[in-house]
Amino acid sequence: MVVDKAKSYAQERRISLSKMIESYLISVVHDNETKLEDGFPNPEITPLVKSLSGVIKLDEYFDEKEAYGNHTIEKYK
Repeated sequence: MVVDKAKSYAQERRISLSKMIESYLISVVHDNETKLEDGFPNPEITPLVKSLSGVIKLDEYFDEKEAYGNHTIEKYK
């Protein structure tokens, strides 16, 4: 499962999954707020986000909403 792989990845790098996701979201928000003169987002990506690129490979038929629903059901059992 994607969440388990992400947890392992975070643990190997001694960072919490929450912090890893927070760093990613900060970079997304920052890129959207920081525009270049041509109006396109700033292409600079933080080292943490760069290190996450390509970590998880999803099946082409992977349904994100279904996976999140299943995760939520399991989490609150």
